[in-house]
Amino acid sequence: MVRSLALIAALALALPDPAIAADRPIVIAHRGASGERPEHTLVAYERAIDQGADFIEPDLVVTKDLVLVARHENELSSTTDVASRREFEDRRRTKTIEGQTLSGWFAEDFTLAELRTLRVKERAAGIRPANARFDGFYQIPTFEEVVKLARAKGAETGRVIGLYPELKHPTVLLEQEGIDSVDLLVRDLRRFGLDKADAPVFVQVFEVRPLQRLNKLVDTRLILLIGPQGGPYDEQGLRWADMMTPTGLAEVATYADGIGPFLGHVVTPEGTTTTLVADAHKAGLKVHPWTLRKENGFLPEALRSPGGPAAEGDWRSLFRAAIASGADGFFTDNVKELVGLLDGR
Repeated sequence: MVRSLALIAALALALPDPAIAADRPIVIAHRGASGERPEHTLVAYERAIDQGADFIEPDLVVTKDLVLVARHENELSSTTDVASRREFEDRRRTKTIEGQTLSGWFAEDFTLAELRTLRVKERAAGIRPANARFDGFYQIPTFEEVVKLARAKGAETGRVIGLYPELKHPTVLLEQEGIDSVDLLVRDLRRFGLDKADAPVFVQVFEVRPLQRLNKLVDTRLILLIGPQGGPYDEQGLRWADMMTPTGLAEVATYADGIGPFLGHVVTPEGTTTTLVADAHKAGLKVHPWTLRKENGFLPEALRSPGGPAAEGDWRSLFRAAIASGADGFFTDNVKELVGLLDGR
């Protein structure tokens, strides 16, 4: 298996990095083609690749036996059938995650073998009821399986499929469970040959110190994620608003290669562009905003159509305004639609 990964990696390295070679913004499949399939499943990632995604994004949490797996959060009940599994009733507990108290089932309390017995379900069934057709079909994939899929699809299509993993709550995991997910990710990046500056990968985190550690341990490109409000959990004295000023961005550039801001920091609800992209570019940072989606439930009020949260709104206006901002790439749940706009379709 390791040899096959190496052979596929060698083929991939002979092809251009999509983040460097693209003459248009890169398309980052947010948790896969999650507008059409349950997020963070191999089928969602593969569908996104087939629709033209340049990168696929696995959010990474950790199992009890220290395997990185793809889930939106370490709490599992919103994306799997764990709450209906009587054999795991005793695993339910209450934890505080970055100031929020949650009761449920957490990935770090399960071995990989135990997680394999669970089945994935659609997280936003109220907005994407069609995705719920696939509830119960799929397992939770490991990071290794996502890497193998990207490389196999790259060999099949003749193009590099990039990876864009996000570490979820690394400081909380270290403080509460003694699990160092930064170290685990470095282990896997090195194992898969993804620790070089020219590797087709970005690593993203909503925290500062994990990125600073990663910057010292690997040459992989790093992205500071930026939330709508507040600041990074691990640096209570910092606010996102201050970090997005020219001075703040210059500091970010000392340990990261780019930022992944909330879309509202780049395009206002009225469709006008802020100065963030230009300011970040002056600091030498790439800008990859999140997230372009087409349902009313995710759109600004002015772009919503009749029909409730699951109906399609005027997503084209939002997508076009985002593209006009000059950002270097976009996270999207709707790969086919974004690729179509970028290609002039």
